[in-house]
Amino acid sequence: MDKTEITEKKEIVKDNSAIDSSQVLLKGATILAAAGIVSKIFGAIFRIPLTNMIGAEGQSYYTVSYNIYSLLFVIATAGFPVAISRMVSSRIAEKDYINAHKSYSLAMKFSAALGVISFMILFFGAGAIANAYHIPGAEPSIRALSLALLITPIVASLRGYYQGRQEMMPTAVTEVVEQMVRVAVGLSLAYMLYKTSLERAAAGATFGASVGITAAFAVMIIIYLRDKKQRDAMFSDSIRRDEDDKSRFKELISFLIPITISSAVMPIMFNIDSAIVVRRLMATGWDRTMSEKLYGLMGGFCDPIINLPNIFIDAICISLMPAVTAAFTLANKKALDEHLRTGLKTMMIIAYPCTIGLIVLARPILTLLFFKKYDEALLAVPTMRILALSIVTTAIMRTFSVSLQGIGKMMLPVWNLIIGAIVKIAVSYVLLGVHAVHVNGAAIGSVCAYITAGILNYRALRKYADISLDVKGVFIKPLAASLLMGAATIAVYKGAFAATGSNLVSVAVSIMIAVIVYFVSVFKTRAISREEMQLIPKGDLIYDMAVKLKIAE
Repeated sequence: MDKTEITEKKEIVKDNSAIDSSQVLLKGATILAAAGIVSKIFGAIFRIPLTNMIGAEGQSYYTVSYNIYSLLFVIATAGFPVAISRMVSSRIAEKDYINAHKSYSLAMKFSAALGVISFMILFFGAGAIANAYHIPGAEPSIRALSLALLITPIVASLRGYYQGRQEMMPTAVTEVVEQMVRVAVGLSLAYMLYKTSLERAAAGATFGASVGITAAFAVMIIIYLRDKKQRDAMFSDSIRRDEDDKSRFKELISFLIPITISSAVMPIMFNIDSAIVVRRLMATGWDRTMSEKLYGLMGGFCDPIINLPNIFIDAICISLMPAVTAAFTLANKKALDEHLRTGLKTMMIIAYPCTIGLIVLARPILTLLFFKKYDEALLAVPTMRILALSIVTTAIMRTFSVSLQGIGKMMLPVWNLIIGAIVKIAVSYVLLGVHAVHVNGAAIGSVCAYITAGILNYRALRKYADISLDVKGVFIKPLAASLLMGAATIAVYKGAFAATGSNLVSVAVSIMIAVIVYFVSVFKTRAISREEMQLIPKGDLIYDMAVKLKIAE
């Protein structure tokens, strides 16, 4: 066998490795996305009747408490799953299972300590925090959420351990359990307390999160205990390499600080809204009640819908990090390039139709879901259309961010997002002062922030990873398919409404047609190929069905 044949065989192995690893990536993303869909459905079941119950004013209490909680949640926990996932996946790639588990154990202890500190800040400082945000009615909600921070760090660390092993099922199962319990308890308490006051109703709703994470913790412990035999088998097959806690702790901190700061920037941006929106609106002539209602439009009416596509964005990012890390650790450039391309293109195929669909159906969807608050739903329509753009900009920004961190440039996306946050503050402050724009200024500021960070991340990837994007394949073709879908959707909605006079029927019919048109358009515009479909679980069956229907070749 000559050198050429050997080289060719090596290349085949590398190609197969890239395909296999991409299949693992998308399988993990699919599992998390499926769990995310279920979780978001429960979340919608929660937020929609809650908003119909307490309205925009009550949602202002709920939203400000959740924004504060999210920030402390990130500081205490959010960096740990990613850091643990990265540390575990790099060691497992080298078959060092013992030190992979020791890295997780060390990180969990540290995250639990931060959780206790965060709980104390939120519980004992609830009143001061609510007053600082000029929304004193949020105090009970803030205190009710503090209990979740005692347990969440442990659950988050365990999820990170299994994600590092590229086992996404434990995360998926516990997310669904958490949401189910949260919805049942939160809505029940909100309903019971609704007649007493909006403040208490919002607090009852937020307390559901504390009970939900407790249930998730119980399930995760069961999963961990049942996994003992598999862990023992991994330990027996592990290579033996000396590592001390000091070196592991240094590595953890080197990952944790940039990841935590990066993760904290977006909650900080939401807290910027909490801090300046009501103040700025009141300074420009709106009274307190109306200012709180306008702020509640984003958190109560728009966020539950806008966040739905984030199911897929989160799932892809979570799966992308360990996959990129493993490829980078093994210096497998082919697999690394495959992950980046697959991740970004998958993002666009999902994000574009969601954005276009929410823009064209913003009014019908809002008035359908929030029929008991019809007038407030109409006020939220412009905000919804603006925030819909953030789905695409967030998807691009986060894909580039995760990719940069995966190749070892941990701090770059952090600084880029901080620059984006500064842009948001400036844009939001100016536009909130324009009476005709009011709360929409904050929405525009968010979109500008994601665009800024995304552009900076892309420039960094060009510099350090020498990426070359297929603009036509990744961006233009999915956009063309989505625009065709959008045109069909609005035409079908108008026709159905003229024929039936029913918003419910018209929305349902237009969404069904949108799915069909997009399915056809994706193949007709060749936005996705057979090879790419093969990377998706059951992709062969989907593509074969498209061929039989004569919409693919």
